[in-house]
Amino acid sequence: MAEIRVLIADDHAVLRAGLRALLDRQPDILVIGEATDGLEAIGLAADLKPDVILLDLTMSGLGGLDALPVLRKTAPDSRVLVLTMHEDELYFRQALKVGASGYILKKAADTELISAIRAVARGEVYIHSAMTRSLLDGMIPAVDSLGNNPADSDDWDTLSEREREVLRLVALGHTSAEIAQQIALSVKTVETYRSRGMEKLGLRSRAALVKYALLRGLLGD
Repeated sequence: MAEIRVLIADDHAVLRAGLRALLDRQPDILVIGEATDGLEAIGLAADLKPDVILLDLTMSGLGGLDALPVLRKTAPDSRVLVLTMHEDELYFRQALKVGASGYILKKAADTELISAIRAVARGEVYIHSAMTRSLLDGMIPAVDSLGNNPADSDDWDTLSEREREVLRLVALGHTSAEIAQQIALSVKTVETYRSRGMEKLGLRSRAALVKYALLRGLLGD
């Protein structure tokens, strides 16, 4: 069984120790480093290339929200799983917008963290249940003024098979380079399918795409 290599970024030493103890008990998870702020996380992620970065949003020094887009550039193959106390819609939306693959609350760490790490390591999107309603209600209404669900429209049917395949992989958190490798296309072609598909669906961000995919049940279990 391949180990999931995890970097923990949180400015509370006691919490880091507790997280490490929890993760070290898992046969398929290996903690390879700890960072006390976003700047340190960026440096360690570039050097260690973890599979998953467990990232707090509010830390002394450079916070997680500011570090996240830099992490996506310096460690593009690493998945970022936000672990935060903030059950806040604005934090949640912003984290997804700048590249988080998952969002979990610290109060659920003892019950959901292991599943969340495994999910994002597989390339899936993991969202704590308390935030799912915010995603569905806040970013695009579940129903419009006529009572229609946007995900029930025929827009998805206008996409080609390639456009559907690419958009589903994007929603799952894969980069264009990873998608290109998986389906044997050039990065430029993948990005063309992505932009064309999102234009057809009227979506302007990955966060909106994730919401749409959730509504249509495209992200799997």
